[in-house]
Amino acid sequence: MTSQWSAPTAHGPVHATVPVPGSKSITNRALVLAALADGPSTLHAPLRSRDTELMAAALVALGVEIAAGPDGSWLVTPHALRGPAAVDCGLAGTVMRFLPPAAALAVGEVVFDGDEHARVRPMGTILTALRALGADVDGDALPFTLNGKGGLPGGDVTIDASASSQFVSGLLLSGARYEGGVTVIHDGQPVPSLPHIEMTVSMLRDAGVVVDDSLPNVWRVEPGAVDGREWRIEPDLSNATPFLAAAAVTGGEVTIPGWPTTTTQPGGAVREIFEQLGCAVALDGRGLTVRGPERLSGLDIDLRDESELTPTIAALATLADGPTRIRGVAHIRGHETDRIAALAVEINRLGGDAAETEDGLAITPRPLRAGEWRAYADHRMATAGAIIGLAVPGVSVDDIKSTTKTIPDFPGMWATMLGAR
Repeated sequence: MTSQWSAPTAHGPVHATVPVPGSKSITNRALVLAALADGPSTLHAPLRSRDTELMAAALVALGVEIAAGPDGSWLVTPHALRGPAAVDCGLAGTVMRFLPPAAALAVGEVVFDGDEHARVRPMGTILTALRALGADVDGDALPFTLNGKGGLPGGDVTIDASASSQFVSGLLLSGARYEGGVTVIHDGQPVPSLPHIEMTVSMLRDAGVVVDDSLPNVWRVEPGAVDGREWRIEPDLSNATPFLAAAAVTGGEVTIPGWPTTTTQPGGAVREIFEQLGCAVALDGRGLTVRGPERLSGLDIDLRDESELTPTIAALATLADGPTRIRGVAHIRGHETDRIAALAVEINRLGGDAAETEDGLAITPRPLRAGEWRAYADHRMATAGAIIGLAVPGVSVDDIKSTTKTIPDFPGMWATMLGAR
């Protein structure tokens, strides 16, 4: 069910401090590692959104205990994974690509399915890799069935991960529990979103797993224990970008508290990107603060490693002073929707000038008009429409509920931000 939403227009510079919920990427990786650990784990300040609730529900279906702590934490007690179980992936790439390698360790049948849009997302790479490692899988896309045998031989596997870094991360997260560990070798065009693999490797090491990533495009996880531990979840830096964009669009000032000084999140790159747009950016004890310029600058930028920021940057590009070229993001055609095509269509429907290129977008600013911005069931498309609506009266987003994928109450947070003075 969709949910039409009139995007509020800012009537002056936005000045606000906006606390952002925890990182989806870190939360879902921590859940998988906690489920495979030798003892209990606690996730502090986890994201509670559709994607992470789906991951938690899937693990519970496989026999893991997950309880809510009094402070909003998640207490995870691992048990031997078992079927029969049904996993609803929704539209969550982290569920559909991280859970099958773990479910291969279960005893019994595990059936995976998801939303209609999820059934066309690339899955063949991870399922073919699991077969090569010894798994019994029926199907090459959602829905599919994994017939768990209680373990997996593991070993070496060569894949083409040029469509998604999640294929690599999914195999690495469970690899320590395979009899021979796992060595993942990438053979193809450059892997997109490498920071997400670096996040996976860092978290594995934090859990006591031995990982060798010293060779380009080769990752080796040794077999062994996974430690139960305390996980402290950072704010989701990519989800922070629409709120920072409000400062950029309106010439205001927005602060995101709790911004880490160092991070493996791709969203950390927004500091440099907003500076290139002409904003003033400062990281101090209050958090990360962005102050918008009188006029936004156009960009020529490669977002291969930060491709999830593409909708936000494209929305800002429509309101900039000069043209923008976004490169290196061909793989986002396989995300929640074909984001390149969707952004071009929606920008042009509002009177803008956006052209698809082989690996991105070319956007030339034009005066925009009121109209409906379609989200395509994609949370980042929805927030891009909200950004444009700050400067263009009469913009509506057809499916604002899609933002619950990673932000529990985006409309409420947006309204609070605009009401802060």
